[in-house]
Amino acid sequence: MAMDGEIANAGEMGFAGLPGHRPQGLNRRSFLIGSAVGVGVLGLAGCASSDALSRREAALLYGPVPDDKFPIPAMDISKVDPKYFRKTVRYESNEAPGTIIVDPANYYVYRIEGGGMATRYGANVGRQGFLWSGNAYVGRKAEWPTWTPPREMIQREPRAAKYAGGMPGGPDNPLGARTLYLYQDGVYTLYTIYGSRYPETIGTNLTSGCTGLLTQDMIHLYDRTAVDTKVIVLPS
Repeated sequence: MAMDGEIANAGEMGFAGLPGHRPQGLNRRSFLIGSAVGVGVLGLAGCASSDALSRREAALLYGPVPDDKFPIPAMDISKVDPKYFRKTVRYESNEAPGTIIVDPANYYVYRIEGGGMATRYGANVGRQGFLWSGNAYVGRKAEWPTWTPPREMIQREPRAAKYAGGMPGGPDNPLGARTLYLYQDGVYTLYTIYGSRYPETIGTNLTSGCTGLLTQDMIHLYDRTAVDTKVIVLPS
């Protein structure tokens, strides 16, 4: 795959994610593209006892985010199952705080916080044939990265050829506002954790191996993740 310092097909999206093509439903099999608030709000969201309450708190978690380059609109949380809202949960692990654990079988990503706790994010994950598991690390990270479709995608979907030289970062870019690139032994694995602007995709298998979080969740994770952070992708 082509790379340019901030690029990646990242094992990424099918043509459905390109500008002018919006996901049509949760059962669509083509690949779709896709501000943190105070700790008190996080706790309230985690302890909400009803769907209505959790959604009211989630409206704060997933509200609009000012950004130096492109303002990020509020997420339509009515399209997200409340169980996938960001939440601090009990999660026993021997991994060091900061470690990221991807659980594709349950559509969650965890950031280990220590003391038996973790921040949990809802996710979309790879569809059948694109699932991958193993240990990796964050080899690099990027804000509003360029996206370059791989040759195989261009062969399948010729309309993607217009982006062969790379699609600049922006609201329509498949990789979203923030991206973490996973590496093994100094080699890019072609998989990423990226920001999705499509809330209806959370809790589904639709990517070409990558893991997508709601944009606001991705920013929350990105800001707390350093290069070289360990990432564990569990078997599905």
